[in-house]
Amino acid sequence: MAADILGELNFRMQKAVDGLAKELATIRTGRATPALVENIMVDYHGIATPLCQIATISIPEANLIIIQPWDRTSLRSIDKAILKADIGLNPLNDGNIIRVLIPLLSEERRVELAKLVSKRVEERRVVVRNIRRDCIGKLRGIEKNKQMSQDELENAITQVDEVTSDFVDKVSQIGQSKEKEIREV
Repeated sequence: MAADILGELNFRMQKAVDGLAKELATIRTGRATPALVENIMVDYHGIATPLCQIATISIPEANLIIIQPWDRTSLRSIDKAILKADIGLNPLNDGNIIRVLIPLLSEERRVELAKLVSKRVEERRVVVRNIRRDCIGKLRGIEKNKQMSQDELENAITQVDEVTSDFVDKVSQIGQSKEKEIREV
């Protein structure tokens, strides 16, 4: 029973950490990355479709994204979707491909983005702690039903706290590396 709960704890916390990494990848750092545009929803023949499903996204230079749609009729829709996404990027459509130049970030914008990263990291720490609370509640319920001794409960709670501490550290490390990336000029 306790092993199942600890396994679920690990799984849920890992999902929270992975979600943070994906979320932070979409934050612009002055360097081109496909994550900036791949999940932008494009109106493709009346259906909202992620950009990565209708085009090839490549990074030929550190500050340039090239988007080559498989269907050239979707160029205008992709162009509109990037502008509508309000991520501070201006696409250049030449009739065959779309070029997106990544402008350098101002110091003021870097500070704003660093604050945004800090906020998202703190939200994930709260998620990890809530998962911990739920897990401990389940363990206490098992102990209350006499399916686990008090000593086993204390050992399990110690394990939960160790796992939680590890995942909070992972969240912090991801946040620190993203902030460092943002602050690089």
